[in-house]
Amino acid sequence: MVEGNDAVHRSRDLGVDFATPKVNLDALVHPRTELPPLLNVPLAEIIDFLVEAGQRLCDPSNPYVEACIERMARVSLQPRSVIEFTIKDATNYLDKKVLTEVVEQNFPNPRALDEWVPRTDHQGRRSFVRAYAPRLVHVLPGNSPGMGIRSIAQSALVKAVNLFKMPSADPFSTVAFLRTMAEIDADHPVVRSMSAIYWRGGDEAIERILFRPQYFDKVVAWGGGDAIDNVAKYIGPGFQLISFDPKTSISMVGREVFESEAAIAEAAELNASDISILDQEACVASRFTFIEADAEQADRYCRILADRLRIDRTGQGTPRPLDLDLKEEIETLRLMGDDYAVFGAADGRGVAIRSEDPVDFHPLRKTSNVVSVRDLSEAMKYVNVATQTVGVYPFHRMAGLRDHLASGGAQRIVRLGEAGPSSIGNPHDAMYPLHRFVHWMAHEDGCEVRSPPAT
Repeated sequence: MVEGNDAVHRSRDLGVDFATPKVNLDALVHPRTELPPLLNVPLAEIIDFLVEAGQRLCDPSNPYVEACIERMARVSLQPRSVIEFTIKDATNYLDKKVLTEVVEQNFPNPRALDEWVPRTDHQGRRSFVRAYAPRLVHVLPGNSPGMGIRSIAQSALVKAVNLFKMPSADPFSTVAFLRTMAEIDADHPVVRSMSAIYWRGGDEAIERILFRPQYFDKVVAWGGGDAIDNVAKYIGPGFQLISFDPKTSISMVGREVFESEAAIAEAAELNASDISILDQEACVASRFTFIEADAEQADRYCRILADRLRIDRTGQGTPRPLDLDLKEEIETLRLMGDDYAVFGAADGRGVAIRSEDPVDFHPLRKTSNVVSVRDLSEAMKYVNVATQTVGVYPFHRMAGLRDHLASGGAQRIVRLGEAGPSSIGNPHDAMYPLHRFVHWMAHEDGCEVRSPPAT
């Protein structure tokens, strides 16, 4: 743990100042001449250590977690209750069954993490393959304080040497987890494989030195377009980018919803649940709802949806107001006649906007744009590689939509209302992340049976 106030920074969302010590670049690089600390630690022991760390994180008397929550409440747009829930909910990932299943889903043969796995191809060539411990730089996201916990766990599972660049919206949770692990055993190989620091994104004095293949294999980057573009300029031979770039999630509601009042109420409640995830800050939170309806039917649905959105689901009380630009956009649409209809108020508590085409701004803070279409197939033109999760109602329509959604670039289809926690070990952003993290190494050892010479 290094403390100091050599550099003063400003948090992204609320503009709160915080100080960090001077960055010692030499301390952040693990020489390639030295083997990774976790290389020969059995995966089972790593999982046991992560599980113990998760239990310590859940301890109400953990001073690092409590300090983290206090500090995050000062710099985050999320209310304290949501921050506390998100951090403690993230510890559910540190469960033995969960971590084991994640590994098994990412690797056809998890033995490759622990040893050189032998194989012989059909021509008799012998070889050994290993999922070798990588050297990773992580550019962490600022919209979910639990991602630091998850990223540390995933990196430990692949035995990586890691440098975590923390976001200005959360320079605390990753440190809290690392300090908790260090209290268990400061010399444990998991602890010795992790460093977490903050620097201002785009600071070339740091990035042009660290983001090099001499020191790291890959950068694992989360964030908005500007953050990803900044990292991408350093990518070259030997230094790869694994990008979790900006995503937008949507909902699709079929005409069957109008068969009964109960169906409308059910769909609106499920829809509102998906929209409200982390106050619509998360990538999985729905922003656009495409509904098979005429304008009158869509207005009927929007009125109920807006009511459901305005329910306080987190106990946060009075929400922060919408940004002035977004509020003005919504109020302008309210005045534009039949092409648009606005239900609810632009006050951060929840609003539904009906239109025939998607609005040209990014819905935030419990704002849903409900787009009426004659058939859900018409919505496919709005699906692209930035479309992450698609919630569908009624559920039986999912099978008929999934191929078209995948062709458009979408990455996940779920029942409406289930956009939140995903199935354990499933692909994330159209890939198996841990499988991509590792450095795949082959050792070829000759041929057991040689072919006769050609005649």
